[in-house]
Amino acid sequence: MSAPARTLPAPAKPDSTAAAPTALTVTLTPRSRCEAIDVAALVRERFGDALDGYRKAAYCSLHTTAGYLEQGLAARLEHRDDRLTPFIRAFSGLFPPDADYRHDRLDERRELSPEQRTLEPKNADSHLTFIAAGLRNCVTYLHRPGEPVYFVDLDGVNGETARTRQTTVLGYNREQVVAKATCEVAVSRHPIDSVNLADPRVGVLALAEELRRRHGIDRGRVDIALAAGERDASVTVNEFETLLMRYDLTDVLRDPLRFLARQGRRMLADPRAIPAKSLGYAKYDVVHVLNELIDALRLSESAVERVLTRLMAVPAARRLRLKRSVSLLVSDPGGDARIVRGTYQSPILIQWGAAAGRRRALEITLTRFA
Repeated sequence: MSAPARTLPAPAKPDSTAAAPTALTVTLTPRSRCEAIDVAALVRERFGDALDGYRKAAYCSLHTTAGYLEQGLAARLEHRDDRLTPFIRAFSGLFPPDADYRHDRLDERRELSPEQRTLEPKNADSHLTFIAAGLRNCVTYLHRPGEPVYFVDLDGVNGETARTRQTTVLGYNREQVVAKATCEVAVSRHPIDSVNLADPRVGVLALAEELRRRHGIDRGRVDIALAAGERDASVTVNEFETLLMRYDLTDVLRDPLRFLARQGRRMLADPRAIPAKSLGYAKYDVVHVLNELIDALRLSESAVERVLTRLMAVPAARRLRLKRSVSLLVSDPGGDARIVRGTYQSPILIQWGAAAGRRRALEITLTRFA
């Protein structure tokens, strides 16, 4: 990894008369496997007017199968559960549960103990839907009291047991960029690859934490983005589990239509028909998935034709809502300031095209909340 390209001068001290940022922790108990929960309403119910008067709010999920939509997309869906649910269902339809995902072959998961294998959920479909639908672990919203903010859980119930979820909500008024740095990450010669940016050997999070300590940030945000010239790549936050990243995600990026055909319930019902019918079934299923997406976003008929044409013509990964940047919250739970991550959360670089020189450039931005 290269040294930081530049670091901005330390900013002026925040106005001491302004309200200091407020961080709240909300515990959630989903009632179903896939559910949208209005966290803003829960904050009002449990904490009253704690966020009143703040211009912005950062929402941070600590989970790899539950997160948030960006505010712009949520607005297109009119902040309505009955619009959001079909939107998510359009992507989850690509990844049916209980299909033959390598991640869900628990006997191959060497990192799990025998006891853990009996408890671990088979949830590869939820991880893949999170990545494909562009869900975020951390988003920033303009704070509008009374407007819903949905925590979208794709794996909230394991069997008969509801899982306990946690999310952090941080209200603040202003944000100021205090430091920027660039770094390079080595990738393999393979066109389709993924890199765990939390790996100490890669050094990305170590650089971000160094910047945070140097500038004394205890409430803020770290953004990790692909440099402007990078193509055929994205970044996400999810579980960097070998079978999920090296097999299931690779299959999706290589050819989502074929993946859909192989995993689809119709295919499982008639395995002998796969060689002859896979593409036809894939196109049939994708059209229905797109129709749900188009209904949720209320696109026009001409837009339907454009989307279908693009779907069949562009490279595989562009059919998914993959992102060029991710955000990580900086907060001080228990008085210990740090970059906040859930137990299994890692920022991950994904590529579906070979990188020149086998390296990818990333930009790290550190922002202070006040």
